[in-house]
Amino acid sequence: MDSAIVRLLAASAGAVLLCWAHRRSEPAQLMADAAGRFLAALTPEQQTRAAFRLEDEERLNWHYIPRERKGVPLRDMTSTQRHLAHALLAAGLSQPGCLKANTIMSLEEVLKLLENDSGERRDPDKYYFSIFGQPSENETWGYRIEGHHLSLNFTLSGGKVTGSPSFFGANPASIRHGARKGLRTLAGEEDLARELLGALNTEQKATATVDKKAYPDILTTNSRRAALQGQPSGLAAARMTSRQRDLLHTLLAEYANNLSAQLAEARLEQVRQAGGNLHFAWAGPEARGAPHYYRIQGPTFLVEYDNTQDNANHIHSVWRDLEGDFGLDVLKIHYRSGHR
Repeated sequence: MDSAIVRLLAASAGAVLLCWAHRRSEPAQLMADAAGRFLAALTPEQQTRAAFRLEDEERLNWHYIPRERKGVPLRDMTSTQRHLAHALLAAGLSQPGCLKANTIMSLEEVLKLLENDSGERRDPDKYYFSIFGQPSENETWGYRIEGHHLSLNFTLSGGKVTGSPSFFGANPASIRHGARKGLRTLAGEEDLARELLGALNTEQKATATVDKKAYPDILTTNSRRAALQGQPSGLAAARMTSRQRDLLHTLLAEYANNLSAQLAEARLEQVRQAGGNLHFAWAGPEARGAPHYYRIQGPTFLVEYDNTQDNANHIHSVWRDLEGDFGLDVLKIHYRSGHR
């Protein structure tokens, strides 16, 4: 087996164990400890690259395409630094979230082979770690872990943690050849949505389908603030049966449970508070294998998903808070308190 894949799988296993061991820990304390230890292990030059002011514009400069980023990538780290970087990754994620994140990274090796890449563009170690502000359990700071198809943004203030935008992508969505044939990194995100769509009657399905053609990407892309034009469209949860609403909630739980237990519970509370004021929208054919898109919009959050590129074998999925991306709602309260 390729040595890069072995290293990645070893790191993944360590990250998963950390997720399990700390799943009941206070997230703010765990994140502060992990970030502090990671920064302390860096050289002075690396610390300069990894550390930013909380107010730095770079904090909002997120994306999910293969490009150069600021921060320190895994490929520039020593073995010790890598372990601590993966501990920081694990601090904000659940066990399933850890598995997804590390599998997404490993897909760069698949793309490297498919595209006959040199390894410069497709590299499972080309994921960057950045810290914004001074890690502390009670003060205000944040961190980002980002690379191709993975963008995790956490903000902490006064012990409260927010975790959006959180983007998970997969290319290929389903590996069709080779030793890993059949692997689907984000299977739940597709299959649960299809189960919901299939449970709708003809009239409901017509309401939910907002376009016969799937959009080429998520509509909010890498915008700094999640916003769609007009009122929420699609089928309202208030017009669903009890079983259909259960399927909708199960789909949303797939997204919420990417994060650690307490952060996931905060997301699920948003779902509960929304009640019937959730809208499920689908674009594209229903047939499996065809390009498709869906979104779920609530009063405080937006989930978007598309699988359209590379012959509908390339997934983008994201959870965004309409007012709280990058912890901006928490930071408003923080700054007001500080001003007083």
